[in-house]
Amino acid sequence: MTAAPPGSLGIDEILANARTRLTRVGPLEVAAAMARGAILVDIRPAAQRAEFGEIPGAVVIERNVLEWRLDPRSDARLAFASRYDLEVIVTCQEGYTSSLAAAALQDLGLWRATDLDGGYAAWRDAGLPTV
Repeated sequence: MTAAPPGSLGIDEILANARTRLTRVGPLEVAAAMARGAILVDIRPAAQRAEFGEIPGAVVIERNVLEWRLDPRSDARLAFASRYDLEVIVTCQEGYTSSLAAAALQDLGLWRATDLDGGYAAWRDAGLPTV
């Protein structure tokens, strides 16, 4: 095994750094946020959504195109992604990839971006609706 290059970070450090920037929210907080107009974005691939289910009302944007669809400056953005104060909550299956994705959205200027702590699994385990 070769030594890690100087200055490089392991994924655990990258994840911890991302989470220092986020105010992560639990499933009940996410449900309340959606009721007031927040956008829940499900970044899971189609295979995971098919296997485990989906959260009603979530906008599906797979991870590989997330930044392009939500950057207000992007020609490929979705119509609702026109403001930097948009309340966006990202979810994945268990709440790891979503933290990295929410931090990337903050890098774009979406300062209210955060993620669902525990992901879809936490939502389901809280007894909230799924399809």
